[in-house]
Amino acid sequence: MARNTLFTPIQIGAITLKHRVVMPPLSRLRAQWPSGAPSDLNIEYYGQRASDGGLIFTEATAISATGRGYRGAPGIYSDEQVAGWKRVTDAVHAKGGRMFVQLWHAGRTTHIATTGEEPVTASVDPTYWVDPKMLVVTPDGLSQPSPHRALETAEIAGIIEQYRVAAGNAKRAGFDGVELMATNGHLIDQFLQDNSNKRTDRYGGSVENRTRLLLEVAEALITVMGADRVGVRIAPSGTFNGMADSDPRNLFHHVAERLNELNLAYLHLIEPRIKGDDLIAEGMGPVAAQELGQIFKGPIIAAGGFEPDTAETAVASGVASLIAFGRHFIANPDLPKRIELGLPLNCYDRSSFYGFEARGYTDYPTYEEVEAGEAEVA
Repeated sequence: MARNTLFTPIQIGAITLKHRVVMPPLSRLRAQWPSGAPSDLNIEYYGQRASDGGLIFTEATAISATGRGYRGAPGIYSDEQVAGWKRVTDAVHAKGGRMFVQLWHAGRTTHIATTGEEPVTASVDPTYWVDPKMLVVTPDGLSQPSPHRALETAEIAGIIEQYRVAAGNAKRAGFDGVELMATNGHLIDQFLQDNSNKRTDRYGGSVENRTRLLLEVAEALITVMGADRVGVRIAPSGTFNGMADSDPRNLFHHVAERLNELNLAYLHLIEPRIKGDDLIAEGMGPVAAQELGQIFKGPIIAAGGFEPDTAETAVASGVASLIAFGRHFIANPDLPKRIELGLPLNCYDRSSFYGFEARGYTDYPTYEEVEAGEAEVA
């Protein structure tokens, strides 16, 4: 199939892109520990995957030390981290690419050995940290999350301020924009969905109240970056990290409607056929993009389970404006070129998705390296 539509220009907020093949946030756990500053490996990795006029996102990047979810995850709350990210954005911009940082607070999905303090969330769920299926990467290896506590209403303004400061740090680091992570069972998602939010204050109960934190954080980011350099990522009907809602359609319709009021650069959607890094619904179409694209008036980035041909179909039909490829971008540093020219793709190695070394991170070959005999397709 010709992939002509994927390689047409598009404007998202203040950013003009030459193609619609996006690298989404992909946690790879290669930042320096304990500083959380980007490493030389991070600079090489992101620089490899930058393309002229293409958009790439950082992995989930913590807004504070207490918001960190995993050992090896980066942050953007210290001068050392900002300096490290500036080296990354310089590498991406040198190839003509554009880069947004995804701002993240893990909430309850973490461990005190990583955060230094008791994790916080919307409401206490004592079954969460004893669930053997819930595991996080700590300095001492995989562990179930630590017991958490509910944020006091008066503390929430401080969390919002951490996001605002992080946006200022992103500007200093040279990012083209910021994305608010509201997915995958982390703090904003914990406030959105009613299996994790049992609050009785103005941040709990009704859909309007549960959406309040997301909107207040987005508005804080806009005061720093401008609405045309801010996006939001949500996971309608997402169940990763123990999430669920009694009426997800109503919840996420409301989220999309309210986000329209902010004139954001885009809305980024994870399709429910994906759970974490697993495809759990073979053959399901991009239902989230198809449904919420009828509500949200700006560009839609769709992520989760796409192949080159299904991506072309989604964009050509108007279901989505841009398509994010996760696993394929991990294994193919030159993914946009391979898709455009119909070249074969490297296979990804799931066992090396998360780790602290170059293997499975910066050692995937470009197609030219394969052709020159310098490497083999995995």
